[in-house]
Amino acid sequence: MTARAGRGRARAWAELLRVSALFSVPGDALAGAAAAGARPGRGTLYAIGASLCLYEAGMALNDWADRAEDAAERPHRPLPSGRITPGSALAASAALTTAGLALASRAGRPSLAVATALATTVWAYDLGLKHTPAGPATMATARALDLLLGATASSPAFPLLTGPSGCGSTASGARAGASGSGSRPIAHPHTAHPHTALPHAVRALPSAVLLGAHTYAVTAVSRHETQGGSTRTPLAALAVTLAVAGVAGVAGVAGVAGVAGVPGAVPGSRSGGAGGRRTGAGDVPGSSGGPAPRPRPALPTHRTRPPRPSRGLGPLLALAYARTPATLLLHAALNPSAALTERAVGGGIRATIPLQATLAARAGAPGTALALLALVPAARALARKVSPT
Repeated sequence: MTARAGRGRARAWAELLRVSALFSVPGDALAGAAAAGARPGRGTLYAIGASLCLYEAGMALNDWADRAEDAAERPHRPLPSGRITPGSALAASAALTTAGLALASRAGRPSLAVATALATTVWAYDLGLKHTPAGPATMATARALDLLLGATASSPAFPLLTGPSGCGSTASGARAGASGSGSRPIAHPHTAHPHTALPHAVRALPSAVLLGAHTYAVTAVSRHETQGGSTRTPLAALAVTLAVAGVAGVAGVAGVAGVAGVPGAVPGSRSGGAGGRRTGAGDVPGSSGGPAPRPRPALPTHRTRPPRPSRGLGPLLALAYARTPATLLLHAALNPSAALTERAVGGGIRATIPLQATLAARAGAPGTALALLALVPAARALARKVSPT
């Protein structure tokens, strides 16, 4: 194979996999970690890798499923043009799905469960639901699950232990404190503990809903990008964008505070279970009414931090998010041509990044928010070479 042929084949795969849209993927896991109140760690990296693989699997499967339609409407695409065979695209999708699930499994069983649901949603969308009324909702569900994948993968390995005896978040911790055995929960230091993954996922739900609403709007517009002709859909997407920006820009912490096992629980409170009550002599086997044993300090949490809302940064990022697709959506509404509609869809995809940054800032992770915002210029530059749609 000559160098020119190799470059042509590489470009064909770049077009098939929509590599310019990949910059919109890592922010799902990072925003999920921020919403869960966890610092990014190794589990977050596994979630990002899984997300990238599953996203690319969806891109390849999408073109494989739409190859007959693209032959009539987009003959320049890699499959109808013959630059990539349908069998290669399908095999790549299967391999990427397997790799994504394998990476998610390294972050723990809760993350694998979420990744499995995500992969199922992606395949269901591409193979049947894309051209049905349920298409936008299915794609929105996929994005929301991707954020929840980051939340579960970034959860602490050990439950948050509160109270004077250093236990109370879990039933096992309560039993250990009551028996005086001093045993600690055993978990892999880089995987999410099942008892902490669920409350962290619940805490990330508001951010997942906002990201899903944005994705729903973009997907609804994309259904008209080959033929245009819709004025109402871009206007509705613009309204959704402004609503999401308004909600996401409000400084605050999404989630549930004061729940055992979630950062923000009050030490010694009744929600701490056994650790939230006084330890009497009768609680220690073999005691004879003497003084209670000296309480041990609580175990340190793993990669957790108290959330600190970024009150000034969030509204600015929300404005940047709304500004990215607003003008393009308005143009598509005033002149509903296929070209302007496609540009609006591309702007909506790029707007995912400032939205993720807004959600991170809203959850109290300004560093993550600014790091995500730095991806916008690269995404815009690459989109000029490879279309994200």
